[in-house]
Amino acid sequence: MIIDGKVIAGKILAELKKLPKPATELAAVYVGDDPASASFLRQKAKIADELGVAFHLHKFESSIAEKDLIGAIQKLGEDKTVGGIIIQLPLPEKFNREGVIAAMDPAKDIDALLPGAKVAPLAVEVVKDVLKEVGWLIENKKVGVVGRGVLIGEPVAKWLSGKCKDLIIFHTGTDLARIKECDLVISGAGRAGLIKPEMLKPGAGVIDFGFDMKNGKISGDLEISSVSDSASLAFYTPTPGGTGPILVAEIFKNFYKLS
Repeated sequence: MIIDGKVIAGKILAELKKLPKPATELAAVYVGDDPASASFLRQKAKIADELGVAFHLHKFESSIAEKDLIGAIQKLGEDKTVGGIIIQLPLPEKFNREGVIAAMDPAKDIDALLPGAKVAPLAVEVVKDVLKEVGWLIENKKVGVVGRGVLIGEPVAKWLSGKCKDLIIFHTGTDLARIKECDLVISGAGRAGLIKPEMLKPGAGVIDFGFDMKNGKISGDLEISSVSDSASLAFYTPTPGGTGPILVAEIFKNFYKLS
């Protein structure tokens, strides 16, 4: 089964359209010129337009001083017309990511990156959405999480802890051999083709958050090049068109909760 993220996202957005529009705006902070970030921001702007939500992109050159970037984020936190803030990751390497994120008001933290955030992490909500779509319960499943990033791996692993039969976390330098044991694989490494279908257990499900460029095309961590590649899988999310649209829809769901 190929999971169509646009269908799931459409259901979420349909529910949001029934609610009163937020009176505040959603602010996105974008530093530098990362192409993947630019793509995600275009998706967010498109959905904001569909919902009639005010969306303001605050674009900064990578040459901005860290203290000035922090000051700009703090101002957004103080601005009563701003109901939610997204700091588009990754930031250029020169910045202290934790320090920049800490400048955000936790009450406006759409991605739930801060301890005091008022909403659930987006990746966790996406995993719940996909599992609901396929009718899977994780209590009796061995789950593998590939990557330990702050947006995907870390929050997903934390949420899974104690909820599944067994949890295996794979990170840089880890031998992926044990991925064959997993009933469900959730990957956010961002390395095109890292996971081959033959590496997986027959009947496994894959939720792929990976986003990378390969031969000029957008690719996920899971390498699916033909129908036969996916024949042994119970389900998987393709890239593009899988977790991405759901993630964007969940951003606005969080924004409505905070507004």
